[in-house]
Amino acid sequence: MIRFQFKSLCSNVAASAVALALAVLAGAPQSVAEPAAGEAGAAAAVVQPAKTEAGGTKDPEIVLTPEEKTEKEARKACKVDICTAFRNPSAAGHDISCDVLKSWRKEQLVKMVSRLKVTWPYGPVRCTSSLKIKRDDLAKAVTEPKYSTTLDKHSVSCTVERSNDKPTEIKFEFSPKVDFANGKAVAAKMNWGKIEAPTLIKGAMWTATAADNTVNLLSSYLVTDINDFIEKKCDEVKDEWAARK
Repeated sequence: MIRFQFKSLCSNVAASAVALALAVLAGAPQSVAEPAAGEAGAAAAVVQPAKTEAGGTKDPEIVLTPEEKTEKEARKACKVDICTAFRNPSAAGHDISCDVLKSWRKEQLVKMVSRLKVTWPYGPVRCTSSLKIKRDDLAKAVTEPKYSTTLDKHSVSCTVERSNDKPTEIKFEFSPKVDFANGKAVAAKMNWGKIEAPTLIKGAMWTATAADNTVNLLSSYLVTDINDFIEKKCDEVKDEWAARK
């Protein structure tokens, strides 16, 4: 059970948090399940039901806390740089280099890992990473018929809150390889590296990441998240990247 639960941790952080380190820049989901009373960060947020075009309701939209707004704004410049390379590749630009901070509430994590048919038994997560990507790789990914790129090694450090114990610190490395065709990601592999964590957690994570390195369990989730970033998330900053020349 412990191994399976921490496999969900690896899958979530990789596929939905860093996902080629692009999903990290995308900001919190616009709608999540109603947070449980007492969860960290929930009390400071306002949850409002959203209307559909048919007049019904969908998952409630959340209002970001001041801290979440600050995080999102701090990621914006880096997000614009990446989106410019993807969506406006002829514009002048430079290689991407920035420090990224991203936090997830428990209810957001529950929703994300549900894609993997697993549960999230822990609390909020806060991750930091230094992102470095060659701009030319991103531009070629959307302008050439087929293109493959492997990112430099990236390190991510996360703090995982737990309700009945002190927070857990986890650090891991990965060097993602992504294959593109006609401007879309079609295959991806995390290429996990070094892991630092408490002994029990490290053993569980090592088992999960070793399995992913062997049979590429997360490929479809990475591809989905990368394409979602290029299309939907970059639309959120269209005015900024479209104005660059």
